[in-house]
Amino acid sequence: MRKNRIAVCAYFLVNGFLLGNWTARIPAVKEYFAVDNSTLGILLFCIAAGAMTAMPFTGSVISRFGSDRVTVFTGALMCLTFPLLAVMPNVYVAGVAFFGYGFAGGSMDVAMNGQAVYVERDYGRPIMSSFHAVFSAGMAVGAVVGALFIKTDWSLFGHFSSAAIVSAVVIFLASRYLIDALVEERKAGENQPSFIFPNKLILPLGLIAFCSMVGEGTMADWSALYMENVVGQSEELGSMTIFSFGLAMFIGRSFGDYFTNLWGPYKMLRNSSLLAIFGLMLMLTVMSWPVVLVSSFLLGLGLATIAPIVYSASGNTPGVAPSVGIAMATTVGYAGFFVGPPTLGFLADAVGLRLALLFTLALLGLMLGLAVRLGRGKG
Repeated sequence: MRKNRIAVCAYFLVNGFLLGNWTARIPAVKEYFAVDNSTLGILLFCIAAGAMTAMPFTGSVISRFGSDRVTVFTGALMCLTFPLLAVMPNVYVAGVAFFGYGFAGGSMDVAMNGQAVYVERDYGRPIMSSFHAVFSAGMAVGAVVGALFIKTDWSLFGHFSSAAIVSAVVIFLASRYLIDALVEERKAGENQPSFIFPNKLILPLGLIAFCSMVGEGTMADWSALYMENVVGQSEELGSMTIFSFGLAMFIGRSFGDYFTNLWGPYKMLRNSSLLAIFGLMLMLTVMSWPVVLVSSFLLGLGLATIAPIVYSASGNTPGVAPSVGIAMATTVGYAGFFVGPPTLGFLADAVGLRLALLFTLALLGLMLGLAVRLGRGKG
């Protein structure tokens, strides 16, 4: 069991590491393609569109080939496509590369979380947050690595290629210790169906994930630009907002299983929503770089356990393979990444990035309302 857990953690680590490297260089990508906020939002939209296209069908593919094989394949595909984000000749071709990267990342997200559900079952206690903590640690490390590449003036392609090669080595070494998902599904009688629409349990959780992922996407895609363009600080300091956010996500998820057991999932969702709202309100109110770093940290703590709760609940839907249930919930949730980037891009060009982030704040308020309604009468 321990080797299985470490192997699945390796994939979460790589997924977060690549994301951290990517988000740290978004201002440089914007400069590389010489685009405005709206066009950058469309490019980011292409990543989300790729993920959302892949997710509904990933469960079906996994039912046939197993989440272990799909996790390995999509992890390798992420490593292959990552350097391409920095070498496209124009924004139109770049949109295709961004879509492909998102397609690989969305599929990997479903597959590796399906593996995490099997490991959690073997342990017989909640450990889903720990996997997402590793993802957040990878994101934080990736942001620091990105800052170092910025400091040493590496090209985007050299930076992304180096990160991809290291990641490929890690997932190759971990691949042999993944759980044979087809065997597990036959034992549990979960090989059917290969596709479902979100049911009464999955849909509200998916909507909560939608709001949460808009918040995560906001920090991943726009916080460095916020620090640089609104607060007036350097690109290196901008990358530290990603580090602060990722560190908070790691800490929150490291203790997330404990507090979820202590309070229950519904109270955890409510408290987390309140903290996220406070963090973003603080960021938008005080124009000081130390306060922005602190507010990024608070926002990260608030959002940290939302996704693990959603993944665990949807992955344990009775009679449904974990990857299929997760695919349905994440398809709804990832619509947040689908809607958020272009909306914020257009709003930023129209009213400025600071006011545009009120859109994210409103959705965090909706997340709180959904959490309260879902947990009514349940503690």
